[in-house]
Amino acid sequence: MTLTERDKRALIVLGVALLLGLIYWMASSSSGSSSNAGSARVSIPVDNIERAEKRLANLRATAATIAGKETVLKQVSAELAEREKGLLPGDTAEQAQAQLLQVLRRVARTQTPPIEIRQVELGQPRSHGDAYGRVTVSVSIDCRIDELVNYLASISSQPEIVATDEIRLGVAHPKQKIMPSRVTFSGIVAKRLAPAKPGVKGMAEF
Repeated sequence: MTLTERDKRALIVLGVALLLGLIYWMASSSSGSSSNAGSARVSIPVDNIERAEKRLANLRATAATIAGKETVLKQVSAELAEREKGLLPGDTAEQAQAQLLQVLRRVARTQTPPIEIRQVELGQPRSHGDAYGRVTVSVSIDCRIDELVNYLASISSQPEIVATDEIRLGVAHPKQKIMPSRVTFSGIVAKRLAPAKPGVKGMAEF
């Protein structure tokens, strides 16, 4: 097949047109890609900075509250440790009751005149709230009413956590005004010494 001069010129023009079209298409694609990439490079860091600033503000607010909470926790822990110094010591409830009886006898000896504890009755250990236990000791004594009042006041001022649960008064002697009394005292102990028992009601709260 022989191409004429006219056909050759047409092919040359067509090739140039295709080449120009290809160059234009590549230039347009490159420009669009560059524009998109530039937009991405600008928007993504701005978004990340805003998020980082918000997170930083939240962390600072949280950190500010932690210091205050730690201070309160230290104060409460110190107060609790000071109060728990009054717990009756002992590895068993019986040992704690023995300590309570020792306190009652020690204070009775310091009274004027000294009070003699005649009879002792040990009660069953019980729960005291959710964190502690309670042991009880009942004692029988003979004294005047003013001596009994002084004795109870001295008991309440002891470093051990001891309280009066019940007082029963007998008939006083007509001349000496001495009357028999039965007083029940309770002391606070560690929870492990007095596990909770279903159906058992605790004694009067302090």
